[in-house]
Amino acid sequence: MSVSISRPRNKKIRQKGMTLVEMVISIVLISIAMTAMLSAFSTSMSRSADPLWKNKSLKLAQAYLDEILSKKYDNDTPLGGVPATTSVSCGSLGPESGEIRAEFDDVDDYNSLSDNPPKLVTNNDMTGYAGYTVQVTVICAGDDVSVSNDNAKLITVTVTSPNNTTMPFSAYRGNF
Repeated sequence: MSVSISRPRNKKIRQKGMTLVEMVISIVLISIAMTAMLSAFSTSMSRSADPLWKNKSLKLAQAYLDEILSKKYDNDTPLGGVPATTSVSCGSLGPESGEIRAEFDDVDDYNSLSDNPPKLVTNNDMTGYAGYTVQVTVICAGDDVSVSNDNAKLITVTVTSPNNTTMPFSAYRGNF
C-alpha cells in the first residue's frame, strides 16, 4: 500500500533563505558601512596621541617656568628682592659671558635658551621627552601690565612636540 502526498495546486511554495541577488546587495551594503566606520576609526586613532603630547608639553613648560620663576628678577636684585633694583637694562637680556645654565641666577639669563631634547639644570637630558624642543624668550614687558617697562619681564616657553605642534606658555615676573 503506497501513500502519496499531494500538494494542493493553488498553494504557492514559500522559499526559506535568501536569493543570490539579495546576498550580493547585503554584502555591498555591509562593505559600504564598514568602510565608513573604519575610515572614522582610523581618523580618531591617528589623533589619539594628541592629548598625550599636549599633556607632556604642559608638564615640560611648567618645569621650565618653575625653574625660571624661582630665580631673581635681575643680576642687581638683592636676595629676597627688596628693595627692587633700579638698574635693569632691557637691551642686554641673556646669560652673562661664559655662564652655563647651572649658573643662571636671574630670569633674563634664560633668554634665547633652546633645548632639543629638553634638559635638566644639570645639562642631562630629561627622560621621556625625546623629540620635544623647548625655546625660551624673555623680554621687558612692563607696559603690558601697566607698570614701568623695566619692572616686569614676560617669559615665554615654547614647546614643540614630536608631531610639530607648537604650544607657547607665558608668565610675567615682576621687579619686587
